[in-house]
Amino acid sequence: MKRIGIADTTFARVDMGRIAEEELKKMGTGFKVERYTSPGVKDLPVAVKKLIEERQCDIVMALGMPGPESIDKMCAHEASTGLIQVQLMTNTHVIEVFVHEDEAKDAKELTWLAERRTREHAVNAYDLLFRQSRLAANSGKGLRQGFDDAGPMM
Repeated sequence: MKRIGIADTTFARVDMGRIAEEELKKMGTGFKVERYTSPGVKDLPVAVKKLIEERQCDIVMALGMPGPESIDKMCAHEASTGLIQVQLMTNTHVIEVFVHEDEAKDAKELTWLAERRTREHAVNAYDLLFRQSRLAANSGKGLRQGFDDAGPMM
């Protein structure tokens, strides 16, 4: 049975891990969800690596909500670099789902964005494991997770 890992943080202001689990449950059976919660985004790379190596996850979603300050952006960048390293070290996809607090104009929009981006990336994680052809069919369409799609250029 395939395993989908969810690594989330207590720093996030929305329970993105719960949202990801809910969306994945809609996909049906044939996989098990493994969740690991860490304090903040800089802890995500090791959380993801543990999900891959210790819990044998086939793909992992890394969920985080960096704050709006420059130090938060630096921490998010460092976490992102660590997640890329984990992917290369383990040959396993890690879907980074970060929602930066300054992407939205207020708490309501931020909550909406976090939920929508998380749900859309949960579908992407499922597709990478089970429906790769669905991703190929959407190649070049300018799809975005969260806000509106950009659309194709030609």
